[in-house]
Amino acid sequence: MKYMLMMQFKVGGWDTGHIGNWKPEEIKANRDYLNRLNRELADAGELVQIEHLGGPEGMKLVQARKGGTPAVTDGPFPESKEFLAGYWIVDVETPERACEIAARISALPGRGGAPANLPIEVRPVMTPAGGGV
Repeated sequence: MKYMLMMQFKVGGWDTGHIGNWKPEEIKANRDYLNRLNRELADAGELVQIEHLGGPEGMKLVQARKGGTPAVTDGPFPESKEFLAGYWIVDVETPERACEIAARISALPGRGGAPANLPIEVRPVMTPAGGGV
């Protein structure tokens, strides 16, 4: 079954906590960890897709309005405390395996080398009824 593993990042502190503000060795440790994990998942045939997403400064929220021009606003909803920073789609045998992978993602090295312990949302990917797109 396919699962989407979504990495959440806190909106507050994005500017100061962003990886672009880290020391080079911290960035290298983070990237090396994720590259190893992604390679392991690909080698095991479990990795379907991975995407890293831009920060909230590039976000747009679009909402259709009855009979009018859609409303387009910048950034996440004002009440949002977190935003989606990236995701993995994995194809695994059990929900427990999806959670194991999510825990490994969550433990990636953060600033100072300590595990980041980021929240990773695990959700099953639903197949459209009738097999449509």
